[in-house]
Amino acid sequence: MVNRMSRYDLAVIGAGAAGMMCAGVAGQLGSRVLLLDHATRLGEKIRISGGGRCNFTNLHASPANFLSQNPHFCRSALARYTPQDFLDLLRRHGIAWHEKHKGQLFCNDSAEDIIAMLRAECAAGDVALRSGCTIQAVRRAGDDFEIDTTQGVFRSRQLVVATGGLSIPKIGATDFGYRLARQFGLHIIETRPALVPLTFPAEAWAPFAQLSGIALDCQLSTGAGKGKGSFREDLLLTHRGLSGPAILQISSYWQPGTAIAVDLLPDDDAVEWLLGEKQATRRHLNNVLAQRLPARLADAWCAMEGVSPTAPLGELPDKALRRLGERLNRWELRPSGSEGYRKAEVTLGGVDTRALSSATMMAESVPGLYMIGEVVDVTGWLGGYNFQWAWASAVAAARAAAAY
Repeated sequence: MVNRMSRYDLAVIGAGAAGMMCAGVAGQLGSRVLLLDHATRLGEKIRISGGGRCNFTNLHASPANFLSQNPHFCRSALARYTPQDFLDLLRRHGIAWHEKHKGQLFCNDSAEDIIAMLRAECAAGDVALRSGCTIQAVRRAGDDFEIDTTQGVFRSRQLVVATGGLSIPKIGATDFGYRLARQFGLHIIETRPALVPLTFPAEAWAPFAQLSGIALDCQLSTGAGKGKGSFREDLLLTHRGLSGPAILQISSYWQPGTAIAVDLLPDDDAVEWLLGEKQATRRHLNNVLAQRLPARLADAWCAMEGVSPTAPLGELPDKALRRLGERLNRWELRPSGSEGYRKAEVTLGGVDTRALSSATMMAESVPGLYMIGEVVDVTGWLGGYNFQWAWASAVAAARAAAAY
């Protein structure tokens, strides 16, 4: 028999960004809240994000910055809990922050400040925390949810699933949330790694593997129509393929078997530039290219094009320069895969939002069951957007649960 002290108004499974936020808000709104997590160290994804300073939101967050099979779903939650609302919370806790790039906000000191803030919010709501607690089974018990764990059996009138996705398994990511959703009849949109480096066959990438570490500003695009992605960011060459912000962004749009287009000179018409330089200089091709590209990449590019890097530019036929320029503005590459969940920052796909209320995050067919954060089929761009979804979806569920 479950004793009286084991019954709660709300149980939250997963003490990451979304879970802690939800528990703290619901507790402060008067709910008796239990927060469960299998890890002993909470908020690990927060801790490692943003180089240890946590890119906790983006000033420009809007529905346009998110991918989902149901693209309008995120609109309600994002409108009702904005980046400014989160900044108000940081100010109340005296956490200093700064804008780094394109609206991306980071802690001045450490991501630990965000974790400490969320724990303090939970404490203010008298949230009961059980960490290092493995969940063995979840079932309906009358109007309640009954949760069997390694620390006992708990009952709750409502249940929030904030278990995250499959990204970065070394810090504890599992498919538990998806399995639980399926148990209660919810459909899962196929998942795959997102915000992840892309890889190429070793033989095809051999000319560029030696250039690992080179970074440059590029425009990348892939897909078409509503599935098209296009980003102007830094590109990083690695031993196995491509990384850097540009690739992480485009990886969420890239489909296996398709190509990505890289504009290495996004501010120039490369054909026009090369033909103009041909009339104005006697320099070698590689020296001219090195005006716009890293020197090592310029040499490798000449080799790939079958042109001597030391060929005098004035002696090269216009046709060859046109072909070279066109390729510089549109270098088509076909990745063979990605670095997978071990390097992915987030998981694309998840619980089908068509089964959830966009206002409350509650499952339409299972009263009292909520899905929030990364476990849901809402995936943000690189740059703080996924944390903003965690905060917004958590607050939506917490407010609904407290009023239930």
